[in-house]
Amino acid sequence: MFPTTSWTVIAAAGVKSSGSEDALSRLCYAYWYPIYALIRRRGHSREDAEDLTQEFFAHILQHGAISEARRERGRFRWYLRASVEHFLANEWDRAHAVKRGGLAATLSLDFQAGEERYR
Repeated sequence: MFPTTSWTVIAAAGVKSSGSEDALSRLCYAYWYPIYALIRRRGHSREDAEDLTQEFFAHILQHGAISEARRERGRFRWYLRASVEHFLANEWDRAHAVKRGGLAATLSLDFQAGEERYR
C-alpha cells in the first residue's frame, strides 16, 4: 500500500529550500492514507487512528525526520513504516506509563503535628 517515491522528492523535502514545501506536501499527500491504514490495522479506532496519523506527521515534520532517510539504507516506504512503528510504540509507552507515585501506597504525613512535636 505504500507508494514508490522518487528520492529527488524525498531529498527536496528534507532540506529547507524553495521547493521543500511542495515536496513535503507531495509526500504527506502520498503517504497519509497508507499510514492511517497501518495504524488502523494495529487495532486503533477510527478516531484514534486519525489523531495518531496527524500526530505522526506533526512529529516527523517538527523533528525533520525526512532528512534522516537515506537511499543507501533502503526504500523510503520501509523507513517510513519503521518510523510509524516506533512512533506507535512510543505513544503506547507514554499512554501506559505509571505516573509519579502511581503504584505507591499513599502515606499521609501530618507536618503540622510534626512541627508542634519538634518545638
